[in-house]
Amino acid sequence: MNACERREKILKELKESNKPIKGHELSKKYNVSRQIIVQDIALLRARGEEILATPQGYIIPNSHRKNKLIEKIVCKHWGYDEMEDELRTIVDLGGRIIDVIVDHPLYGEIKSPLQICSRLDLQEFMTNIRETNAEPLSSLTEGIHIHTIEVNDRGSFERIKKALMSKNYLIKED
Repeated sequence: MNACERREKILKELKESNKPIKGHELSKKYNVSRQIIVQDIALLRARGEEILATPQGYIIPNSHRKNKLIEKIVCKHWGYDEMEDELRTIVDLGGRIIDVIVDHPLYGEIKSPLQICSRLDLQEFMTNIRETNAEPLSSLTEGIHIHTIEVNDRGSFERIKKALMSKNYLIKED
């Protein structure tokens, strides 16, 4: 298989997947290095394919979101423990955390894809953030951040909002 054929197969696999695919899984499958996969993804992006790199792997957004409700929530909290509790609350009530967004005073909107949809995804994310001593994006904005979340229906979204409000994570709309 040549490089063009491999890229087309990777693209097809990403389009058909309902969850992120890790780069090392693709490298094993296609018997190439992880760096070749990174290069393939970059070339696919350069030709206009919308492929996100998330902590759980590569994904094409909206490929699996038929009949889903996508909403944004504005939250504020501090520290790893509160961040983990906030994300766990969303996941446990049926939400998928698509991304986190902050409005930086100098750089404007900074957005990072998360694609957290299970406790396992959350555990991997929290392990990575703690082991690397990374600061959450919200540390740039005094704890204020926005999440785009996906749910099956309006009732699920309202339950998530109510739970986050009771934990004082949700910023109330005036």
